[in-house]
Amino acid sequence: MNEIPAAGTRAVADDPFARDLVKNALATIADEMALTVARTARSFVVKEALDFSTALFDGKGELIAQGTCLPFHLGAMPFAVAAVMKEFGDRIGPGDLFMTNDPYDGSTHLPDIVLVKPIHADGVRVGFSAALAHMTDIGGRIPGGNASDSTEIYQEGLRIPPSRVHRAGVPDENLFRLIERNVRVPDKVLGDIRSLIAACGQGERGILDLVARYGAERFAWHCRDLLDYTERFTRAEIARLPKGTWNFVDHLDNDGISPDPIRFEVTLTIAGDEVTIDFTGTAPQVKGAINCVYPFTLSTALACVRSMVDLSIPNNAGYFRPIKVIAPEGTIVNPRAPAAVAARGITGIRIADTIFGALAQAVPDRIPACGANAPDVGVSFGGYGPDGRSHVFLEFLVGSWGGGPWRDGMDACTGTLVNYSNTPAEMIEAELPIAVDRYALVPDTGGAGKWRGGLAVDRHLRFKLDGATLQIRSDRRDHPPYGLEGGETGSPAWVDIRRADGRVDTFPQKFLTTVDAGDVLRVRLAGGGGHGSPLERDPELVLADVREGKVTPEHARAKYGLEIAGNPPRLRP
Repeated sequence: MNEIPAAGTRAVADDPFARDLVKNALATIADEMALTVARTARSFVVKEALDFSTALFDGKGELIAQGTCLPFHLGAMPFAVAAVMKEFGDRIGPGDLFMTNDPYDGSTHLPDIVLVKPIHADGVRVGFSAALAHMTDIGGRIPGGNASDSTEIYQEGLRIPPSRVHRAGVPDENLFRLIERNVRVPDKVLGDIRSLIAACGQGERGILDLVARYGAERFAWHCRDLLDYTERFTRAEIARLPKGTWNFVDHLDNDGISPDPIRFEVTLTIAGDEVTIDFTGTAPQVKGAINCVYPFTLSTALACVRSMVDLSIPNNAGYFRPIKVIAPEGTIVNPRAPAAVAARGITGIRIADTIFGALAQAVPDRIPACGANAPDVGVSFGGYGPDGRSHVFLEFLVGSWGGGPWRDGMDACTGTLVNYSNTPAEMIEAELPIAVDRYALVPDTGGAGKWRGGLAVDRHLRFKLDGATLQIRSDRRDHPPYGLEGGETGSPAWVDIRRADGRVDTFPQKFLTTVDAGDVLRVRLAGGGGHGSPLERDPELVLADVREGKVTPEHARAKYGLEIAGNPPRLRP
C-alpha cells in the first residue's frame, strides 16, 4: 500500500497562515460535497430533511474535515473508513469506491449507507472522501427500515459489509442490481447512492487540487499540523471549564416490545484538559431495535461536548483526542451483534439529553432545558397504489427546544445535534398518497419557567391508500422533557389515529399498524422543558405569549400567577 510517509520536520507545520488556508479549503470542499448531495438526491429524507453527511480524511484515514451537515455523524464516519482499510488494506487502489451499511462494521444502522473513495496522486494515497445518507428504504420486514419491534438485525434489511463497488473507476453492476432487487423504492435509493458517488468525486477533485498546489508530502504535513492544532485548541477550551464530576439519569419510555422504562446514566468528569463521559449504570441492550452501536454513541457524545466549546474549532480528529467515552459492552449504548439497531436515532437523542443534563450541572449558564428534538418521533409509511407502484414515506418530526438560561425555547426547530429540516407539506402531497391536514403549534405545552420551553408541534397526516403499513417510533410520553433550575417539564407526547369511520385508536409510544384511505395519524410532540422558576418570568413576556396565542389566560394564571384579560389582552393588577 502506497501512502504518505510520516512527516519528519515541523518546519511547514509552524505556519499558521498556511494552516488556515488548508483548514478553510478543506471545510469548503466538504461543504461543496454536501451541496452536491442536496442538489442531486432523489428522496425527501435526503434532499429535503437533509439526513446526510460528508467528510474528508487524510491518507492514513484520520478525519480532516466534515461538511456542515449532521453533528450526530461527527465521530461515526471515521469507523467506515477504518472498516474499509481493515478489510482491503493493500488492495485499495486508484479509482476504487467502497460501500458499507453494516452497523457492526463501519455504519450505525442499515438505512445509513456510507461510500468511501480513496484519493491517489501519482500512485500515492493522499486521502479519502466519504459521504453518508439515510436511505428511504433498505428492504427488511417494514417499509422505511426503522421498526422498533425488530429483535435482530437480520429482520431490518439488506446488510452490506465493506464492499468494493468501483474497481479502477468501473462500477460493479452486480452489487447495484442486488440493492435494486431488495428495496421497495429503487429509484429513490439508487438515486441517493448516485448523489453520494458524485459527492465523493467532488471531494476527490478538491483534495487533488490542494495536492497539486502544495505537493503530496507538504499537504500531509499540513493535515497533521491541523489535527495537532485542533487538539491544542480543544484542550485549551476544556481547561477553561469547571473541574469536577457530575451525574445525571434520564429514561426512554420503552423499547417497543417491553413496557419497562430504559435507564440512561452518565457520569461526566472534567479533569485538567480532558473530558470523560462514562455510561456505566446504563441499561443492558434491549430486545427492541433501539440499541445504539458504539460509533453512534461516541459520535453523539463528541457532538455534545462540541456544542460547549469554541465554534471555530475545526471539525476533525484532533478534536476527538481529549475526550474519552466509556460505554460498557452489552448495554443499550454498545450492544453485541446481532442486536437490532435500526431505530437507534431515538436512543441517540436520549444519550444527548442525559449528557446535557450532566453538563448543565457543570456549566449551568450554557445549557438549555430538555427539548423535544428530532428524531424523537419517526414516521414510516409504505404501501402500493392501484397501479402497483410502491410508495414509501419516511419522516423524522422536528420539535421544539427547552428554555435556556437566557431565552425561551425555540418552536418547531431542529435539535441540537441534528440539522434536519421538515419535509414541506406541498412536496409530500405532490408526490405521495398523503395529505397534511394540520401542522401547528399547541398552546400551553411549553414547560413553565423564567424562560418558557418551546411549544409542542401537532402534525396530522391523512392517508389515501388502503392496506398500507404505518410504523411509529415515539417517546417522551411517560418521561416528558425535563426542566432546569426550577423550570417545569414540557407537556408529554401523544400519538393516535382517527379512523375514516370516526373511531379514534390509541397506541403505545412505538407501534406498527395498518391504515386505510381516510385514516388520519395525529402526532403531538412533547413540549420543551422550562428554565428557572415560573414566578420569576417577566410579566410582559407572559402577556406577549397570551397575545400571540402561545399561552392561554388560564395557563398564565395557573403557572405564572398573573391575571390577563380583555381584547386585546392586558395585565390586571
